[in-house]
Amino acid sequence: RPLQFVQRRSYDEILQLLLEGRIDFSWLCGYPYWRHRHRLALVSVPVYEGAPLYRAYLIRHAEDPHLQDLNRLRGRTFAYSDPDSNSGYLYVRHRLQQQGLDPATLFGRSFFTLAHRRVIEAVAVRLADAGAVDGYVWDVLSRRAPGITDDTRVIERSDPFGFPPVVASRHLAPTLSESMQRVLNGMHRDADGRALLAELALDRFETAAPDLYEDIGRMADGVA
Repeated sequence: RPLQFVQRRSYDEILQLLLEGRIDFSWLCGYPYWRHRHRLALVSVPVYEGAPLYRAYLIRHAEDPHLQDLNRLRGRTFAYSDPDSNSGYLYVRHRLQQQGLDPATLFGRSFFTLAHRRVIEAVAVRLADAGAVDGYVWDVLSRRAPGITDDTRVIERSDPFGFPPVVASRHLAPTLSESMQRVLNGMHRDADGRALLAELALDRFETAAPDLYEDIGRMADGVA
């Protein structure tokens, strides 16, 4: 089949294309998937280090050892990845609310980078004192491109969440969605597929149920 790869700067831009039926598939964060799960089809979920799970990380600069928890962030500059990201936004908002902290008054300044790698880079060059990132991204970069993560340290690792899934537009014929699912779920049985998975540091893809993302939904419901 002819394929066209579409890339946008933010999850919201991709989400709108999906909901309008202007693209067919996306590798999307679990947070926007959960919010729009009745309008999107869950196709397949990556398996990373033996499970379809990942963690959110809070990171700081390597030379700021006193910044060991959220309470030490008062007056500091904080980098989020994307307003529709679980690990890069929702999780840290949830943690702040749990501790009775208001990001509007806690941080001296905050901003969005619209990419997890750019959060890491912002902390590494001290454009931000700390940031929230996808732990899978930080882990893979620390192994593959340690120069990017060397100047950062992890302050906190979240409990596991459902790994960002591949989803399909509901405008798409179910047979095409099923075909994509078969291809993804069979990648680890094919030499070319295994090579692609190795590039992504993933074990394989597998079918999952929407309730894999219920923890994200509970956090979303509880964040003001």
